[in-house]
Amino acid sequence: MVRELKEEIEKAWENRATLGVENSAKAIESVIDLLDKGEVRVSEPSVGGWHVNEWVKKAVLMYFSLKTNEDINIGAFHFRDKIAMKKDFKKSGVRVIPPGVARYGSWLGNGVVLMPGYVNIGAYVDEGTMVDTWATVGSCAQIGKRVHLSGGVGIGGVLEPLQAKPVVIEDDCFIGSRAIIVEGVHVEKEAVIGAGVVLTQSTRIIDVSGSEPLEYKGHVPTRSVVIPGSYKKTFPAGEYDVPCALIIGTRKESTDLKTSLNQALRDYSLSV
Repeated sequence: MVRELKEEIEKAWENRATLGVENSAKAIESVIDLLDKGEVRVSEPSVGGWHVNEWVKKAVLMYFSLKTNEDINIGAFHFRDKIAMKKDFKKSGVRVIPPGVARYGSWLGNGVVLMPGYVNIGAYVDEGTMVDTWATVGSCAQIGKRVHLSGGVGIGGVLEPLQAKPVVIEDDCFIGSRAIIVEGVHVEKEAVIGAGVVLTQSTRIIDVSGSEPLEYKGHVPTRSVVIPGSYKKTFPAGEYDVPCALIIGTRKESTDLKTSLNQALRDYSLSV
């Protein structure tokens, strides 16, 4: 079934005039329905890393073209949008606290708690994860099991370019309040990201836990504890501090995976 859908999506993408044709429209609707059920993903783990399913992104983009703005009335709340809100939370074992919103075409696994935050179409939020107050999960972002996205966390979304990888947060990570992770940054399992850390593809992520600094860009290694930092950079107008992220060590084996950010940082005599 998936192979047939992929073929139909690719044909529709190459010839947009067919969007209104029944087969193309039905294929696009089917892909979004599978995304909503968690049966297909925009990106998924594979041998050697994460694989991006570009054809699924194409389906999402064409879905917007198929839809028109409609009024959505939910109690005292009034919305106007092309995409419906996700439903059937009881069936999937998800807890949603008003006014938390997940868009149709996103997946929330069993035991997910969505506080008054937001999950966009194409996103995948796995079992037992907490999306805390005013945290946002952008389009196509991939969030693992038992992740804690603290209050105000911003997880960036991506639809274009098609080959661009979405943000990936692997299992058992803790993302501190107001942290921002965008541009396809990959945070490996059990990492702890301190409050206010900003990670983009150009952010220098410097491991300062050893005798010599070790630099990464675009990904945070497994079990890393990361805090905001800065380094000196010379410009024509002078020398200034530029933001970076510092890996100050790894999560202690003695620290429970569900520990608070404060406890993880106290292991290194730090408070952020």
